[in-house]
Amino acid sequence: MDELTNLLDEGSQWLPWLTEKGVSIIVGILIFFIGKMIAGRISGWTEKRLLKSKVDKAVAGFASSILYALMFAGIVLMALGQIGVETTSFIAILGAAGLAVGLALQGSLSNFASGVLIILLRPFKTGDFVEVGGQMGTVDRIELFHTYLKTLDNRSVILPNSSVMDDAIINFSAHSTRRLDLTIGISYDADIRQARDLMKGILDSDERVLKDPAYAIFVSELADSSVNFSVRAWVNSSDLLQFKSDLLEKVKYTFDENGVGIPYPQMDVHLSKED
Repeated sequence: MDELTNLLDEGSQWLPWLTEKGVSIIVGILIFFIGKMIAGRISGWTEKRLLKSKVDKAVAGFASSILYALMFAGIVLMALGQIGVETTSFIAILGAAGLAVGLALQGSLSNFASGVLIILLRPFKTGDFVEVGGQMGTVDRIELFHTYLKTLDNRSVILPNSSVMDDAIINFSAHSTRRLDLTIGISYDADIRQARDLMKGILDSDERVLKDPAYAIFVSELADSSVNFSVRAWVNSSDLLQFKSDLLEKVKYTFDENGVGIPYPQMDVHLSKED
């Protein structure tokens, strides 16, 4: 009887500890499963938002996966801490491993960080015509480590994202309209008014030239061999290259038909004869 009483006394002493541990384990399990569910929904929502923002599908999926992995790691540490497991050592190990990996993959991590910035800041998107990293072309796709361009002559250029973000980015497709700036020279013996009227007629007859803002034609320089006009006309961005080619061709034909000379650099050589 005394032994049974002692066992009951010992059990009553352990009961609060067992109860506390049981509650901690249950709470830890709830944190794990509820946190996992929330992390899954947040990562799914993030992927949908990226896809709606016209981010490449592979990039959106990879970014959401990384977000889920980071949240899942935090949830596991929270659950273990709630149960009573010492997580300081785990954090220290993860930190040391992360430092070692970071030192080994400095270049790749730089490209990764730049890829994340491109996705978040969106200086350009798939389909834009850009000049980045010293290369010019249409953005084919954006990945976390590289950006792919397709050049005008149909070459594929793969740029590390770090070189993209470290250099100037020129996005020719950022706006729906662009201004074409041309310098057109005529000879000094040509009629300035006639040349201006001829160029006005060419621009007025071209439907691609926007009325607002209005185009401008003015004498910009009295150069060594020519009187230079500046021609500034606004067109849709998609029409710019073809419009420039057509305009130069029309100006040449029109000037030739109306006797307006287009000079080229000349040099006068004077010969002197000595006795």
